[in-house]
Amino acid sequence: MAGESTALKNKILKLLEEDREFRYAMMGLLGFKEVLDRITKLEERQQKLEERFARLEERQQVLEERLAKIEERQQRLEEKFAQLEEMFAKLEERVIRLEERMEKLEERVTRVEESLERLSRAVVTIGNRFGILAESVFREALTGILRKYFGADARRWSCMDEDGIVYGYRSLIEVDVVVKDDAHILVEVKSRADPSDVIELVRIGELYKRVTGIMPKLAIVAGYVRKKTYEVAVKHGVEIYTYLEE
Repeated sequence: MAGESTALKNKILKLLEEDREFRYAMMGLLGFKEVLDRITKLEERQQKLEERFARLEERQQVLEERLAKIEERQQRLEEKFAQLEEMFAKLEERVIRLEERMEKLEERVTRVEESLERLSRAVVTIGNRFGILAESVFREALTGILRKYFGADARRWSCMDEDGIVYGYRSLIEVDVVVKDDAHILVEVKSRADPSDVIELVRIGELYKRVTGIMPKLAIVAGYVRKKTYEVAVKHGVEIYTYLEE
């Protein structure tokens, strides 16, 4: 009896080791089937979690690679930014030097302008003095030539313009008058003749006629005459004599 029990026991143990269905049947009978099902589900969930974890690891690896590239780009940008800062610092230095040079240049230009202004005033002063001197010398030469070769009387005529015919206000008027026979010629000697000089001589002619009763001829002798001066002179019947024209 004891031998049969031992043989049955060994047979059951062998079936549990070799026969899976028998083993599950026995476990079910023993109340382990439910536990095994739960374990099986846990294993399945664990496998899914492992798969998700693997995918997460892959995503993490991709993100790490992207992060590495971003860090590399950031490093290159920082290097470029450092280069730009250095270039900007050098540019600022150049701008400062240029501003200093510009200030010095402006000072030099100001000094040159002041020198030119002084020179311009000096030239005008010399020109005016030379013009007055030339007119005086030329007037004396003209008077001598008229008397010597044409027998004409040249003199300086002065008159107080009480009614302001010439300038619009009371003033002393002086002009050269050449008299030949019955002709009276008012002559203005100028280093430079402008249209205003023609108009002035025309008004002096009106004053001369009012005072003397004689209608004079009008003439301007000038070293330099503008083109516009000729146009005004022709319009008012004034003769122009010159050796330089505009």
